Amino acid sequence: MLKELPELQQVSVGLCHVFIKHTSASLTINENADPTVRKDFESYFSQAVPADEPYYQHTLEGSDDMPAHLKSSILGSSVSVPVSDGRFNLGTWQGIYLCEHRDHASSRTLVVTLQGE
Repeated sequence: MLKELPELQQVSVGLCHVFIKHTSASLTINENADPTVRKDFESYFSQAVPADEPYYQHTLEGSDDMPAHLKSSILGSSVSVPVSDGRFNLGTWQGIYLCEHRDHASSRTLVVTLQGE
């Protein structure tokens, strides 16, 4: 993220808040070392919040639209990360996930707010 947020290097102690401006994608923090974690996330949410349920009424944008909104609400639209010595102060295995819940999504926009000294 240094390329996209060069100001991060100038913060010795602070907080970075990341917000996604969409209702069918989400942000969360989880293990980022093993790619099977991301696959397991997808498998779990596909089973927990399936597409094509007969009780969904919001279906004009496709069978994956309402499940995407539900998954987004479950995981959330933002994360806050402490900043120390010009870097995100995440755990050894942690990373920020941008979780895409649509099968064919459009581009996504993030708002990143950095505070600190």
